[in-house]
Amino acid sequence: MMGVCMSTIEPVKTMAEPWDARAPASSGVLAQWPPAPIVPRGSIAGRSLTAVVAIMTFLAAVTAGAVTMMVGSASDWQSAVGREVTIQVRPVSGRNIDADVSAAIAIARAAAGIADVRAYTKKQSEQLVEPWLGSGLSLSALPIPRMIVVKLAAGAAPDFAGLRAALAARVPSASLDDHRGWIDRMRDMAEAVVVVGIAILALVVAVTVLSVTFATRGAMATNRPIVEVLHYVGATDGFVASQFQRHFLLLGFKGGTIGGGMALLLFAMLGAANAWFSGTAGSEETTALFGNFSIGVAGYVAILVLVVLMAVVTALTSRRIVNQTLESID
Repeated sequence: MMGVCMSTIEPVKTMAEPWDARAPASSGVLAQWPPAPIVPRGSIAGRSLTAVVAIMTFLAAVTAGAVTMMVGSASDWQSAVGREVTIQVRPVSGRNIDADVSAAIAIARAAAGIADVRAYTKKQSEQLVEPWLGSGLSLSALPIPRMIVVKLAAGAAPDFAGLRAALAARVPSASLDDHRGWIDRMRDMAEAVVVVGIAILALVVAVTVLSVTFATRGAMATNRPIVEVLHYVGATDGFVASQFQRHFLLLGFKGGTIGGGMALLLFAMLGAANAWFSGTAGSEETTALFGNFSIGVAGYVAILVLVVLMAVVTALTSRRIVNQTLESID
């Protein structure tokens, strides 16, 4: 009888045997498969961390989208400005300005790499200064210079030095502006925007790391008895760390997806609003500055990368904190 009873009792794992937390329980009311996670998924701390990651991802995504739009607009400006140069013919006492304009046009058309030359009329030149002087004024008595727009041929590299020399010889009152100053300013502005965007992204990542650090330490403190019991029965540090890493990876990915999705929705709404008010003065100025609020493929890729980055940062930070805590327990 004793032999029969002893044969029905399952062998008990000793402390010398490695404990596998992933193995299902054999039987009994305590048997549970899959096993309950070490860190509860629906805790208040978990929801708070998800909200923080969502907010940080939203800010980073908005920054990335804004930087993409500004860089794209600056590139368009540089391309548009770089395709044209301007000749300004000033009225000078003793000279016929119409003859000087005709001479400047002839010199520009004779230069290599020029696609088209168009001169502004006296009325059109006066209209250029109306935004600064006001409309309804008689500007005929003012010495307003005449403008000549010279379009460059695609892929051409005109000799601006030679063109300036020819203008100086035949039309002393004419000056050539190749817009290099504006192009350099636009390039500097685009580079400054990129630097500011990188700085904001670095701050967002730093805040996320700090938030995950505090959340992980709180979770470790709350579940410290469970972790100690798992260690006592033979669970390895790698197993415990992987449980926390998986938990925070899911939280980070969830928060990043929410924040990135909200940023994409914001850009879609701004684009729709810009299209709705298209044709108004405010819309034209906004479009000239930011484009049509389309972040393009680069913007979408940047936001997706940010979502993955926030999830990875959350997971790696939690694993680092868990490993540090486990070393202190050991």
